[in-house]
Amino acid sequence: MLTRRVFSAPSHPDAATTATRSGRGRDATGTREDAWDTVVVGAGVMGAWTAWHLHRRGQRVLLVDAAGPAHARASSGGESRLTRTIYGADAIYTRMAWESLEDWQWLSGRSGLPVFHRCGALMFFGRREPFVEQSIDVHRRLQVPLEELTRAELERRYPQVHWEGVELGLYEPALGGLMARRAVQTLVQEFVTAGGEYRLAQVVSPEAAEGAGRLESVRCTDGAVLRATNFVFACGPWLPKMFPDLLGPRIFPTRQEVYFFAPPDGDRRFEPGQLPGWADFNGGDMYYGLPDLESRGFKVAHDAHGPACDPDNGDRLVTPAGVATMREYLRRRFPALAERPLVETRVCQYENSSNGDLLVDRHPQWQDVLLLGAGSGHGFKHGPAIGAHAAALLTDPASPFEPRFSLATKGVRQQREVH
Repeated sequence: MLTRRVFSAPSHPDAATTATRSGRGRDATGTREDAWDTVVVGAGVMGAWTAWHLHRRGQRVLLVDAAGPAHARASSGGESRLTRTIYGADAIYTRMAWESLEDWQWLSGRSGLPVFHRCGALMFFGRREPFVEQSIDVHRRLQVPLEELTRAELERRYPQVHWEGVELGLYEPALGGLMARRAVQTLVQEFVTAGGEYRLAQVVSPEAAEGAGRLESVRCTDGAVLRATNFVFACGPWLPKMFPDLLGPRIFPTRQEVYFFAPPDGDRRFEPGQLPGWADFNGGDMYYGLPDLESRGFKVAHDAHGPACDPDNGDRLVTPAGVATMREYLRRRFPALAERPLVETRVCQYENSSNGDLLVDRHPQWQDVLLLGAGSGHGFKHGPAIGAHAAALLTDPASPFEPRFSLATKGVRQQREVH
């Protein structure tokens, strides 16, 4: 089970203190040994938060990424993410998102520009289905703030939305939008400033490495060899490539299109404060989006899994069919935006597990290797909680694994169960 922790911004151990605590750092001649307590491969949201929490626990940590933190092809890149705690009966994700909020707020205070926009989050439904009742029950048990809004209240608060076919909404006043690329890059900078180490390097797949029980080192394409007591692989859509035999059949990268439309000039109805982040549950076939954060445009996307994709190949261009689908949706729900200019697009990817649950588990061959991934389109918001959980697993022998995140639960056929 994931446990609650108190997160604040105390003074951080500097590099020398960290090296002393880990029993590494410099030999008798003063030359630094090229070995770490933990090497984290992948500087996306999961890897960066794991590196951060390991550093705070006194470890000497190296964070490695092949193309840079939250780069343009990464699942953690791009402009923004919706953070929400509404997950039906899946209390584990409600709790993780809520626990992560404190960390996001701290990070936002460290950034020159906001990482977190508290604009609220609204999920609305065509009928009062079990997902609604389950969400209300979980929020009540966990004491997480949640408001139930009738159709009449939705129409009063948000007249810019066409509410036909909607019976009710669930509103989370404390949640909102996360600036994804800025968040990860700010966190990596905090990690380095606090004494952590970051390196731009491409790690070669270790799947064919010899030896059982432990992975002694990993090799980079530039010839460097990285040695550590533990390794964390948080490679997003590249995780199946890093471990093709083990994870190739179990993690499914899909191509996802995201659109930003320009609100009418002088029209404040689509700004934060006038409209929250939102998700149209639509019977489980969700559409979602964010208001016009930082004047970048009104964000809208379809949460359905797109076609299979290779994160290394292909231009990131949206399709005419996708644009047409989005405009049709806007005509139905946000009619004032339906014919507005498309000002920005993004093609990213989900890396889906068979059912939508995350992956946090040890490699079956190497007990010093921790696998983090399968964000499945909803993992970004949970980054701080995932990082804290991973750091606890690597530093505290008594820390239990979450069974739902185990490798054993990851099937080879997609059947999405987490929304």
